[in-house]
Amino acid sequence: MANIENRKFIALDISGKNYLSWVLDVKLHLSAKKLRHIIDEDNATSNEERATALIFLRHHIDDDLKYEYLTVENPLELWQNLYDRFEHLKAVVLPKALND
Repeated sequence: MANIENRKFIALDISGKNYLSWVLDVKLHLSAKKLRHIIDEDNATSNEERATALIFLRHHIDDDLKYEYLTVENPLELWQNLYDRFEHLKAVVLPKALND
């Protein structure tokens, strides 16, 4: 397995300002690792797959977010928590981008 310890892209900032690009990067990288299904649906995946995806996600979020979600041991739950926290930014960022 590839070395997931090396950060492949910029970590999710605690402010969420890079959330949209971060989501795309995570989806692409997890797809390449054949782990995208772990964040798309709640299914029967192996403990190894869940652990690999969780390590990858935690490695690509701000340290303060890591501590905030320290007790989350399921990658789908972490993904949903981050979605709930930052998805509203799409409504703020996209209209501005459309006007530029």
